[in-house]
Amino acid sequence: MNVSTPYRPSAWPRTPGRGTLARALALVLLGATLSATAREPLPVPRHAVIGVEDHHLQADYWIGRLAQPQRLLLDAPGVAAQNARMRQQDRHVHDLEALPATLTRANVRAWLDPLSAPPTRTLYDDQGREIAAARLAAIAANAAVDAVAEQAPARYGLVVHRADLRTFPTRERVFNSADDTDIDRFQESALFPGTPVVIAHTSADGAWYFVVSPLYAAWIEKRHVAVGSRDTVFGYGRSGPGLVVTGATARTVYNPEEPGLSALQLDMGVRVPVLADWPADAPVNGQHPYTSHVIQLPVRREDGSLALLPALLPRTADVAPDYLPLTPANLLQQGFKFLGERYGWGHGYDSRDCSGFVSEVYRSMGIVLPRNTSAQAVSPALERIGFDPGDSHEKRLAVLRTLQVGDLVYIPGHVMMVIGHDNGITYTIHDTTGITYRGADGKTVRARLNSVAVTPLEPLLFNSEQSTVDRITAIQRIRPQGAP
Repeated sequence: MNVSTPYRPSAWPRTPGRGTLARALALVLLGATLSATAREPLPVPRHAVIGVEDHHLQADYWIGRLAQPQRLLLDAPGVAAQNARMRQQDRHVHDLEALPATLTRANVRAWLDPLSAPPTRTLYDDQGREIAAARLAAIAANAAVDAVAEQAPARYGLVVHRADLRTFPTRERVFNSADDTDIDRFQESALFPGTPVVIAHTSADGAWYFVVSPLYAAWIEKRHVAVGSRDTVFGYGRSGPGLVVTGATARTVYNPEEPGLSALQLDMGVRVPVLADWPADAPVNGQHPYTSHVIQLPVRREDGSLALLPALLPRTADVAPDYLPLTPANLLQQGFKFLGERYGWGHGYDSRDCSGFVSEVYRSMGIVLPRNTSAQAVSPALERIGFDPGDSHEKRLAVLRTLQVGDLVYIPGHVMMVIGHDNGITYTIHDTTGITYRGADGKTVRARLNSVAVTPLEPLLFNSEQSTVDRITAIQRIRPQGAP
């Protein structure tokens, strides 16, 4: 089905329990005309990424294939309702303001325990050396799980710098094998400037906080969090005008006067308040502001306390006065702004991984998604179709033909965003370590990508035994519930 074909309500299987899934799947199967057996094999260009030609790497190519690229999929009230539903229904998304003012040991241990068990498998350092069991035990001991108080008042803070979230309170990087130092198994995620957190615990060495953020709970270096009052933390940026970062990243202007605000990275979807009443001729950190936006950012003072100070964001930065409208064209344009960015497991390398990539694309349109693929794939707050292991290849292909721009396709440990169909093949953009497919000679080919990349879906292999299509666990669509 060409991506520009108008959506038919019967063609999208609804979430189980709404009484429409079996009927919709039956209609999809009856209406699908599959020609996979007769289709010519996809070409393999010199770069070895099957089926991808130069025009496939342009957002405008995919936008041009749409009948209604500017169709509004959710208006502002719809986005607000979607996010409210996400916070209410998805246990992986935390409503920080609803947390109790006094945290009990049970509260904290419920967040802390899933991460704090000492590793039992063999791990290696970045020099390929096996890490001794005693060293791993010491790292785990720094979490001070047994020191969690019976009860303690919740503390609040704002993140002041893009910062890693870690499994344990350590910067030490660890790996599953001696010859692969890309995927740090202690890296969980990252937080961005202005993110509110509840501080639940402190490490034994005093250098780390265990924090609960809106999307994740893990360890963060203390130096990246400024502690403030509840009202200041949750009130930051809520009133008055703001700017949303719509580029892959933006950076504040360098300045030598306030290092915490100098060349600060702001990632896609981060919203910062604008100081609209700042005097037009008053310098900011020694620089005239007329060529920049005067924004407000959190800073950590020497005693750890929070200050909200002005900073400059160049007028050339890719920003917007509000979240972008949720349209197919914007989904494509935003996704392609990351094309070629290095893959970063758990938001490592100052970049992002597969679930972080789709989260940031949707965040630039104001949509909240859970952090990890395992949570996104099962979220009850989205329009979901789930697959059972026994579902046939033909049934899966039939559903793929109904997919629209922005639909999210999940396989174990990975997510891809649909960008359209070309010659009967589904194309996706995703942040991936690489792809595997079968060459013309029948042998498997592995293309190591380690980047945000465009690939077809149907030819890919999950392993030597199964196609990627046969390992799809779920597809999620962000739309009003019960609407196309």
